[in-house]
Amino acid sequence: MNDRTLHQHVLAELEFDPKVDAAHIGVAVRDGIVTLSGHVATYAEKVAAARIVQRVRGVRAVVEEIEVRHPADQNTGDEERAARVVKVLAWNVQVPDGTVKVKVEDGRVTLDGCVPWYYQRAAAQSAVAKLAGVREVLNLLAVKPPVRPSDVEAKLRTALNRTARDPDTITVRVEGDTVILDGCVDLWRERQLAERAAWSIPGVHAVADRLKLAW
Repeated sequence: MNDRTLHQHVLAELEFDPKVDAAHIGVAVRDGIVTLSGHVATYAEKVAAARIVQRVRGVRAVVEEIEVRHPADQNTGDEERAARVVKVLAWNVQVPDGTVKVKVEDGRVTLDGCVPWYYQRAAAQSAVAKLAGVREVLNLLAVKPPVRPSDVEAKLRTALNRTARDPDTITVRVEGDTVILDGCVDLWRERQLAERAAWSIPGVHAVADRLKLAW
C-alpha cells in the first residue's frame, strides 16, 4: 500500500470511530509511518486516536504529537486538577482506597503506588484519562498480589527443612508482610540461613529475627 492510500485509510478510520473528533487531528504518512498532530479535548481522546491508527492495515508505526487542549480548562490550575484526580479515584470502586499517590505538574498526572491486580492499575489510568484538563498520564503503579501468610509460612518451612539441623526449634509467624523468627539454633550460620530464607520469599517486606543461640 502506498503512502497516499494509507493516508486516506487513516483519515477514514479516524472519521469512522466515534471515540474521537477528527476535525482537529492532522495526519502525515511517510514510508508507512503515521504522524498525528493537532489537538483534542481530552487525554483519553488522544490515546484513542493512536490506537485507532494502529489498527489500520499497512501502518508500520505511529508518531503521536497531539496536544490536549480544552477551552473550558485553560484557567484551571494543577491544584484543582489534582483535586479532581483524587476525587475520581476515590469514586472508582475498582481502585482500592489509599493505594494511589497522585502528582500533577502542568496538567501531566503521575500515578504512583501499588495495587493487587492489573485491572485496578488499568482502571486508575482510564478514570484519570477521561478528566478534562489532563494532558498526559504517567502510570507508575506497581502490581503486587496480596501476601497470604499461610503461603509464606509454608514456603519458609520447606526452606528451613532443607538447611536447618533441627527446624522444629525455629518458630515462624507471619503478620501481614512481616516474618517473625523465634526460637533457638545451634549455630550462628543457621540463624543467618533462616533469615536469608525469609527474605527470599516473594511479598516479604520485613523480617524480625529473634532467634537465639542455644549455647
